Amino acid sequence: MAEQVVVTTDDIEAAVPLRDAFQEQGYAVELLTPTERLADVAQPLLLVLTGNLDQKRARRLAREAAQHGWLPVIGLADGAVSLETRRRLGLAEVFQKSADADEVALIGHRLMERQRLREITGIVGRTEAMEEVIERITQIAPVSSTVLITGESGTGKELVARGIHALSPRHGKPFVAANVAALPETLLESELFGHERGAFTGAESQRRGFFELAHGGTLFLDEIGEMPMPTQTKLLRVLEQREFMRVGGEEPLRVDVRVLTATNRDLRERVEVGEFRRDLFFRLDVLRIELPPLRQRREDIPLLMDVFVEQAAREHDLPPVVVSPEAMKILVEYHWPGNIRELKNLVESLVVLGNGRVIGPDDLPAPVRSGPRERPALPVHVPQPAPDAQTSPALEFMFRMMLQLRLDVDDLRREFESYRREHPDFPGPLSLPYPYPYLEPGEAEPARPGTLSQPFDDEPEDEEGGEEGVVVFRPGMTMRDMEREAIMAALAEVNGNRRAAAEALGIGERTLYRKIKEYDIPL
Repeated sequence: MAEQVVVTTDDIEAAVPLRDAFQEQGYAVELLTPTERLADVAQPLLLVLTGNLDQKRARRLAREAAQHGWLPVIGLADGAVSLETRRRLGLAEVFQKSADADEVALIGHRLMERQRLREITGIVGRTEAMEEVIERITQIAPVSSTVLITGESGTGKELVARGIHALSPRHGKPFVAANVAALPETLLESELFGHERGAFTGAESQRRGFFELAHGGTLFLDEIGEMPMPTQTKLLRVLEQREFMRVGGEEPLRVDVRVLTATNRDLRERVEVGEFRRDLFFRLDVLRIELPPLRQRREDIPLLMDVFVEQAAREHDLPPVVVSPEAMKILVEYHWPGNIRELKNLVESLVVLGNGRVIGPDDLPAPVRSGPRERPALPVHVPQPAPDAQTSPALEFMFRMMLQLRLDVDDLRREFESYRREHPDFPGPLSLPYPYPYLEPGEAEPARPGTLSQPFDDEPEDEEGGEEGVVVFRPGMTMRDMEREAIMAALAEVNGNRRAAAEALGIGERTLYRKIKEYDIPL
């Protein structure tokens, strides 16, 4: 018997237009009288309740629908329906009885497509986040645009890709999945585009690549963010021109392939640091589906547990386990850094080791029982941009020299101030810019003869209005200029005696000789 849409006849005036609307969409429709039960229908696809949603019959039919898995249920009402009633009956949608029958049939069609998607792919979830993902899949599937699927590792990105393919017009054609990160860089191009015999060492025969194998169907490239730059260029050409050449080939081959990609990396960040082509990113990111991590859909964990327990028990021919409420509470609160993959593996171990028992908190692994409820702070690798091949060596040398000069001046300042503190009667009005590096910002300098704040009273002013022997900072002066001025002031104070000047500056004589020659200071 064909699959059927079930419409109750509690309100026959509403049931007949609905039957006609669903039949126009190509569905078989079964009208369920008040004396019949849902169990009398062999393969129900959808249940539409036309009677009073607060009556016992509606609650009974809703319980029977739940026994058919996740059979979608639509309710028709004469007025407002409380949230409690919707939850109790498990209603996917609620319409007023005055609603257009074609609109109800359209929504019913989408609900059936979602259910079909769940059955094909195994996607489980009733939270709002997952309903949005499923709705997005049903919207995207009929077209041929590229799709970028994002989400943390273990969230089910390949299931989404298979769902898109299953609901698309290409569902009868091949679906080819490839993990880019799992393929060595030296073989990736050959795996994607194929190669000719003798193209490289070991190529003993011609081989078709993933694009040829997926001709007419869908190619899913997981971990696309790990693709090397040269291969990214060739992938962009295939997407733009719909043609490529095998490695070692001479003739272009045309293909009709829908490309779906997935990544757990931030591709925009990789674009900014130069590790992913910007034009390829925009070519892949035509349509996007973002999968939420399991910690953001905790209400789905009990549903996932039931499904995985049943699967593991059937696969290993073992009795299913029952998870106690206390253990379930721990599982719901756990952070699940590995997402659904981690949960599935845990359930399999519980089924194998539990052997039909009731699973309590003590049966759960220690990391789950005592693990962090929130993701711990971990060091994150920040990718660095590739070095610029056009960087001038002269510019780099100048930068290093300026940095070394700054360090030399800082050393000079510290040594000089140390000397001044040890010899408070040191003669000479020598002063440096910012001569007290140990002061806090905004703190006043101590009044000391020979500094900018209080020069010697008996020093005559020079022709420019400054004071002879005092190093004065002027706008536009660099650290190099200041160091030259300091050395000249020290030499002037000791009448050109380089040894005395070196002692006054707190540096060695050889360093002073080198600086004099470097700055071309007249003696």
